Amino acid sequence: MGAHEYRARVHWQRGDAVFTDKRYSRGHSWHFDGGVTVPASSSPYTVRVPLSVEAAVDPEEALVAALASCHMLWFLSLAAAGRWRVDDYGDEAVGSMGRNAAGKMQLHERAHEECFIANSVTTAVHTEPVFDA
Repeated sequence: MGAHEYRARVHWQRGDAVFTDKRYSRGHSWHFDGGVTVPASSSPYTVRVPLSVEAAVDPEEALVAALASCHMLWFLSLAAAGRWRVDDYGDEAVGSMGRNAAGKMQLHERAHEECFIANSVTTAVHTEPVFDA
């Protein structure tokens, strides 16, 4: 079986911002193949509001949600295969990331090196099940 490609289109526009003064909106959008568009932005923890859009999803939150969602889907699949009935599933997923050292490279390579997400995919994932009585 061949590899499947997963695609998302990311779009940002400068608008009226000067841009070179670094005071531009980090708000952008994610477009997925099923037709869903998600408002996205940098995290307010890394770029202060109003340059970040607090109501939008940031890449760090999306990574945490993607990991939690993948874990849940596999948990449900394995439970069903084992004939265990699951009535409800909840996860209060939390992720923490630190900053890395900056590299001296071309712009796209440097952006990849600086990106918290690109540098977090090798991190360990820990789960702690909590059962409600």
